[in-house]
Amino acid sequence: MHYNKIRKMDISNGPGVRVSIFMQGCCFNCKNCFNPETHDFLGGYEFTDAVIDKVLSLCDKSYIVGLSILGGEPMHPKNIDGTLKLAKAFKNRFPDKNIWLWTGYRLEADLKNKEILKYLDVVVDGTYKEELSSPLLRYRGSSNQRVIDVQATLLNKEIVIFKEDLEVCV
Repeated sequence: MHYNKIRKMDISNGPGVRVSIFMQGCCFNCKNCFNPETHDFLGGYEFTDAVIDKVLSLCDKSYIVGLSILGGEPMHPKNIDGTLKLAKAFKNRFPDKNIWLWTGYRLEADLKNKEILKYLDVVVDGTYKEELSSPLLRYRGSSNQRVIDVQATLLNKEIVIFKEDLEVCV
């Protein structure tokens, strides 16, 4: 498994100041994806325990509110084990900070019963569709994508949209 880059202070991928990691490799290849350099599974850098330690170290600052995991595709079968290992380590060390994850897969169709959901707070799911894009959407690129409160969804056994996403940016 590989990753593409790490941002140590990101304010564009979730609320507050966050650390973001972009996983390498994606099979969706959405038209006009904002991260096409992450599509090649062989690109980027090797994802190791040292990378996990680096991410955790970057998150160990009071102004960092959470971790964002993007791609590429962090939930692809080639990436999900490493993504799970990172999410578990993060939640064990920072139980009061949140994890946001972006995926082209749909939660109820492709990801239900995946262990990683226990560790995620918000998932933005669905592939990017250029014809449904809008700069007014918060945390997502196109209106078919959903910003899901994962823990409420697991509790209620139905998709619960993240509350802050009910408004658009104006």
